[in-house]
Amino acid sequence: MNESKVALVTGASRPQGLGFAVARELATRGYHAVLAGRDLDRTRALAELLAGEGLSADAVRLDITDPADAAACAEQIRATAGRLDALVNNAAAMPDFATRSVLDADLTEARTAFTVNVLGTWAVVQACLPLLRAAPAARIVNVSSGGAAQVAAGASLAEGMRSPGYSLAKYALNALTASLAAELRGSGVLVNAVDPGSVATHPERGDDADDRSPAEAALGVVWAATLPADGPTGGLFLDGRPTLG
Repeated sequence: MNESKVALVTGASRPQGLGFAVARELATRGYHAVLAGRDLDRTRALAELLAGEGLSADAVRLDITDPADAAACAEQIRATAGRLDALVNNAAAMPDFATRSVLDADLTEARTAFTVNVLGTWAVVQACLPLLRAAPAARIVNVSSGGAAQVAAGASLAEGMRSPGYSLAKYALNALTASLAAELRGSGVLVNAVDPGSVATHPERGDDADDRSPAEAALGVVWAATLPADGPTGGLFLDGRPTLG
């Protein structure tokens, strides 16, 4: 494993999820994929599935809202690999899925959205930063959402904002991405956000017929995780193209 590039993918415990699809794609490209999730048994089962296909993968428990978990995750990677070539911050929460307006939003749900999508991601970056600096050319990818574009649209919205806590949190995540990129500029670590588009990952919510598959959506995330040295940093991308959000 020490000769392979190492990628940590958070939120990778669901077989139909984007995180697992990203981990699989990176593993097929020769990375050792570390799948992270709150439920270690489920996450380990997916890592074993990849290993059964001849791919290099293992699992780690990670609740990104728990600083001790983030530190333990980073320590496990340090002990086994000594560096981290790609960090894909995919773990997310949309507690206000059914909310349609900031005027009647449940602020407890909004607080959860910020805790997971912004502060949790931030904590994982901080915990993994020494490992990222130890790699020759590390990449950080923060999985964003088209929901952030609602915030950018602002007063031009014809209707209320859907999932306002989640959308505002993803907008803040894009700002965090730009800030991280600015501070790491010149270090060899590139930081970008990726909007994966509308992805069919939650059949229990009723995926739309035109949603893309996790495997298709994963390609844009993997593009950002494998950028060359002269690649962009600090941007938001959809399918490798700059977008607004």
